[in-house]
Amino acid sequence: MIDANRERELRLDVEALYFGYRAFTALPDRILAEQGLGRAHHRILYFVRREPGISIGDLLALLKVSKQAMNRPLRDLESLGLITISPDATDKRIRRVTTTRKGTQLEARLTGAQLRLLDDVFADLDATTEAHWRAAMVRLAETDR
Repeated sequence: MIDANRERELRLDVEALYFGYRAFTALPDRILAEQGLGRAHHRILYFVRREPGISIGDLLALLKVSKQAMNRPLRDLESLGLITISPDATDKRIRRVTTTRKGTQLEARLTGAQLRLLDDVFADLDATTEAHWRAAMVRLAETDR
C-alpha cells in the first residue's frame, strides 16, 4: 500500500508525465493534422526511418498493435507517397516498409521538433539529471514488455 504522502508525490509525477507528453507531441500533432494524419502515422514513420526495410510483422511487434490497427495508417502513408511497401527479396510473404524521400523529410520535421524541445529542456540540466531521466523512461518502457 502506498502511503498518503507518497501518493501525492506520485500523482504529481503522473501529471508531469501527462502534461510533458502533451507538450512533447503538440507541434508534431499540428504538423500531422495539416496533412490529415495523426500520432500513429508519426510512430510508424519514426520507426520505419530508424530501421529501413523493417517487416510489417516486426513493426507490429515493436509498436504492439494489431494488423487491423496498423492497416489504415500504413495505407494512408503509402497513398501519400511517404512510405513504400514491397515484398522481401527472399520470402514474398514478408512485406518490407521503407520511407520515401518525402516520408524521410516529414519524419525529420516531426521528430526534429521533438529533438529540439528535448535539447532545450536538457540544456538547463546537468548530464546526471538527463541520464536519470532517460533511465527512468527506459525502466518505465520495460514494464510494458
